[in-house]
Amino acid sequence: MLIELQGLGKSFGEHEVLAGVTARVERGDRIGIIGANGTGKTTLLRVLCGELSADAGEIAFAAGITIGYLEQNGRLEPGRDVYETMRQAFSPALAAMQQQESLQKQLAKAAPDQHPALEEQITRCIAVIDAMDAYNMDTQIRKVLSGMGFPADTWQKKAGVLSGGEQTRLRLARLLLERPDVLILDEPTNHLDLATMDWLESYLKTYRGAVLVVSHDRYFLDAVCTRIWELAGKTILTYKGNYSAYLPQREAADERQQKLHDAAVEKAAKLQDYIDRNLVRASTTRMAQSRRKQLEKLEIVDAPERPGRGLNFRFEYDIEPYDELVILKGLTIRIGERTLLQPLDYTVHRGDKLVIAGPNGAGKSTLLQVLDGKRKPSGGMVRLGSGAKPGVFTQQQARRVGRVIDAIWDQYPRFTELEVRSHLARFGYRGEQVFKDCATLSGGEAARLRFAELALERPNLMFLDEPTNHLDIYMRESLTQALAAYTGTLLLVTHDRYLMQTLGCPILYLEDGKAAFYRDFEALHAQDTAPAAPRPAQKEERSRGGYGKEQRRRRAELRTRIRTLENEIEELGAQIVALESEINDPEVLRDHLLLRDKCDELDDARFHQQEKFDEWEKLSEEQERLEAEEAESAGQ
Repeated sequence: MLIELQGLGKSFGEHEVLAGVTARVERGDRIGIIGANGTGKTTLLRVLCGELSADAGEIAFAAGITIGYLEQNGRLEPGRDVYETMRQAFSPALAAMQQQESLQKQLAKAAPDQHPALEEQITRCIAVIDAMDAYNMDTQIRKVLSGMGFPADTWQKKAGVLSGGEQTRLRLARLLLERPDVLILDEPTNHLDLATMDWLESYLKTYRGAVLVVSHDRYFLDAVCTRIWELAGKTILTYKGNYSAYLPQREAADERQQKLHDAAVEKAAKLQDYIDRNLVRASTTRMAQSRRKQLEKLEIVDAPERPGRGLNFRFEYDIEPYDELVILKGLTIRIGERTLLQPLDYTVHRGDKLVIAGPNGAGKSTLLQVLDGKRKPSGGMVRLGSGAKPGVFTQQQARRVGRVIDAIWDQYPRFTELEVRSHLARFGYRGEQVFKDCATLSGGEAARLRFAELALERPNLMFLDEPTNHLDIYMRESLTQALAAYTGTLLLVTHDRYLMQTLGCPILYLEDGKAAFYRDFEALHAQDTAPAAPRPAQKEERSRGGYGKEQRRRRAELRTRIRTLENEIEELGAQIVALESEINDPEVLRDHLLLRDKCDELDDARFHQQEKFDEWEKLSEEQERLEAEEAESAGQ
């Protein structure tokens, strides 16, 4: 055992982030830590590293273990070059070498009776040097730098002039050389290209210590991890195997928990019914009181709250465009003296999907900007076919003003509040989240809002630049499914290997100004170039049980209740408008007692409307799930 957590808890003020976390880390573990954005993954890592102290519980470390931590936004010494930065990983060994040299000089001049003490110190120095294999230091540095995408001509560059992605890769490279007993990585695949990710996966699989990694990269989690920690409900749920093995285990656990919850709720309802019918009757009062005590002691297991549930959105379009939708003729792209793309002829047809991949800095985003019209080509031409209605997603979303709900409502003022909130709920904005200030949105939240807009724009041609960046693993899965089901034309830049694999479409690989075409992700992995002609995207096959009478009955119940809720929400909305008008009446404003009563009524109406909204959202999600199951069952 390297690390043991017992009942660990951490809060920030009144906000509790972690509670009752119990888990163990053994030597050789490859643990993937997953969870929705904001569930406390980074907080957990900082507690493990000692940067934060726990508020409750205990954390025990094996004697003498070392921990290395790659944080998301660390810094390097700007004045050191790349190679010197890597040599810092051997600082203890370098100091031991200097001390050994000094001791050997002393030994040559010392009296015989001083030799044993000096030789003992030299032996300790040699032990430090051997433990770090420092005599092969340069070989190790070159190997790791090469694997992490730093060719020899970059080794003299100062760390201060490196891009953010290059600095992250260099910090990771140095950490790998330190070889701590526990390697803790926070989103290590961010800013890595395909070749570097492959190298890192191979390295971590054979790492001698334990690895804990926070990642939203499903392909990486499948390739590296042997256990999954899911952060949900402020604690950790542990699963054996990689991410693909975790999914059926989580489904089974959710099903068990739901059955326990339903059984407890049913028992509580029966007890309450008995109490209501028998408490007032003298002959049965005692039995009713006994049932009341049972009800008070009954613990109802919470229903499973699966992250990402309900994110079942789609991208659809109305206008069917001309077949030859994006035409490239002699397209050339240069920046200064550098050629990013040599003359290229290619045609994207209606319904095609095309991934643009390549090493960092190859010009992938620049090419996409030329294709979507944001940049002019250096030579040749790009033309969109007749009927093209493009939609664009950029890596960095522009800062917005106003509330989330206004971002949609301002563009579609004829929508009712119910329609706007219903649409936003499909992208994870529920309850009070729809009133969140756009200026405070995280990268993932801003991306989800942009996808909500894209879905309403109904483009038949989408240009997406790194669409899965900043998204948690659950939203990535939902987006991957939506893009795979999209019947329009899709051109996207991505490093997301699971997305490439799922789309099963051709890949344009850009490197050193040359464009090579691969049939699909498997061909790219095997470096098997193929003709540029795309083939239809593969669709994931699924098997589900039949859609039966019980599901149809439940759908009818949902429709009735949803209609009732919609009417009640509209009535409360009218009541709120009337109360706001009364409150602004001069006579009411002069009567402070009446004003207070009216304000209380308004607060109550808003509270009840929010309750109705919350119930409506929950039932609408269930209705959509049942409709999807029915459609899938009918298609089998």
